[in-house]
Amino acid sequence: MQEEREAWRIVSELQEQGIMDSGSRLLAQSRGTTAGRVYMIGEQGVPRYVLKLDDPQSVTRTGELLHAYRHSRLLPRLIYMDPSRTFLVYSYIHGVTHMERGLKRDWLTVLVRELLNQYEAYSEADDGNWGAADEPVSSWRCFISQGVEEAGATLAGLLPPEDLQQVREMAERMPADESWLTRCLLHGDCGVHNFVFDRGELQGVIDPWPVIGPVWYDLVYAFCSSPDDLTPGTLLGAFALLERETVDRRMLIEQTIIQLYCRVGTCVRHHPHDLPAYLQAWESWRSAADGL
Repeated sequence: MQEEREAWRIVSELQEQGIMDSGSRLLAQSRGTTAGRVYMIGEQGVPRYVLKLDDPQSVTRTGELLHAYRHSRLLPRLIYMDPSRTFLVYSYIHGVTHMERGLKRDWLTVLVRELLNQYEAYSEADDGNWGAADEPVSSWRCFISQGVEEAGATLAGLLPPEDLQQVREMAERMPADESWLTRCLLHGDCGVHNFVFDRGELQGVIDPWPVIGPVWYDLVYAFCSSPDDLTPGTLLGAFALLERETVDRRMLIEQTIIQLYCRVGTCVRHHPHDLPAYLQAWESWRSAADGL
């Protein structure tokens, strides 16, 4: 109740400042990617704004991302960021998530052309950190390895320990010298659960969890975010459209296998109905790794 009162207070203040229309009302609260809170705000039951309250680091990074890529038609429009960095407001994108998404190769093509190819090197800070705003790490390999270990703990008893060891070795094969990687500000949670579709067309990418990393991370994450069409041809077709920074085919395949392993762990925790399809895809990709 106290949290809702705080949201109402923010809405009232933004109305007084002319940032929100006088008829704006809280419509619903939804669960965001992080520990923050997300509210839908609109008029007469029709959403117009999203109010997101989170920690200052996450709010700052999200605001930076929405501003940096403001020309992408897929991202919400940043309307206001609180000077204390405790909340921000951005536009609501109408459509549906998960459902009616059409062919993966089609929405991956739109994603690359309309968002990923607009990513730029991150120059807001020179601390050299990688990963998420709330838990930065010193290297990209460390960020990837953390995800592997988290997934491994979830998948113990479901997948053999040899699978975890294989994925660990792939992560460790990433070069220790990461100067060849470009630190970009990424969406970070770039999956179908955050994609908005309208009549099968990708219309928006919402709820960022900004990450500092290479561009291809968001592509591989998106590819693995649904169990349909997890084929090398679909991945390589989308990868060929990337304009910034490439990796060789072996590393791309290994990074995809790592991400798919992590995605199976996420599936166990949040989307168990997709598990049979993911396990089938995992066996196919794990076997393919033996031929690299």
